[in-house]
Amino acid sequence: ARRGNNAMKICHTAADLARELAGAGRIAFVPTMGNLHEGHLALTRLAREKGDAVVASIFVNRLQFGPNEDFDRYPRTMEADRAGLERMGVDALFAPNEHEMYPVPQLYRVKPPPLGEELEGAFRPGFFDGVCTVVLKLFNLVRPQVAVFGKKDRQQLKIVRGMVQQFNLPIEIVGCETVRAEDGLALSSRNGYLTATERAEAPRLHRVLRGIADAIATGRRDYANLESDGRAELARHGWQVDYVAVRHGLGLRIPHPEAFDHPNLLIVLGAAKLGATRLIDNVDVVPMPDVD
Repeated sequence: ARRGNNAMKICHTAADLARELAGAGRIAFVPTMGNLHEGHLALTRLAREKGDAVVASIFVNRLQFGPNEDFDRYPRTMEADRAGLERMGVDALFAPNEHEMYPVPQLYRVKPPPLGEELEGAFRPGFFDGVCTVVLKLFNLVRPQVAVFGKKDRQQLKIVRGMVQQFNLPIEIVGCETVRAEDGLALSSRNGYLTATERAEAPRLHRVLRGIADAIATGRRDYANLESDGRAELARHGWQVDYVAVRHGLGLRIPHPEAFDHPNLLIVLGAAKLGATRLIDNVDVVPMPDVD
């Protein structure tokens, strides 16, 4: 339940937030861009287990959108978001405007490691600079002891975790399992852009990634072939594929085909556009039970 069972406080400025959180104990933080769905609410549920006070933020961060991306049409649903967070027992919502987060142009940026230029970073240049910069700012404003991120954005989770380690931030980063619709589609704010026909096709991304992961679990090591077969399967059904990639779970590096990497540590990631909507997903390779 919420601290003291008071109504959720909505803070629009860093000063309000600091006053609200004075003496709050262990703070667990869930940063979001709003347009919340069950996946976000699962993050707040996990945060509740990890801290005394749960803070969520809603801020659509211009820095992480490319020049031709969907910043202006990104769905903003503050009333519904507020109600959902309140229902989940969130103590405080930090909802700054752009001027509060960027009172002057943000000339100092966090530059991620080379991993930030791969996968998502290769198709969305500058994306992770924008993510790391805003997350670092939010961490400094909220001052949490714990922050919860979804595993659907696996590369983001890895990069934020690395940033926290390398800048010695006293924050525990917790990954939350991806929440899926019954047909396997990972929940995402961008799913709302899909037409009915596209929505019926959308679970194929998860099925293709799962198929590759299962093939690896049964002993296949020809990762490049599995990746290209996966890309071809999506393309045949009208997807524009950015990447389908097998990576090592620890640093998201490219695994060694001679099987020096334990297959249980591998992840299969994918991103592709269906019509005008870009979807991403990833699955872990799950070890198969040994067959006698």
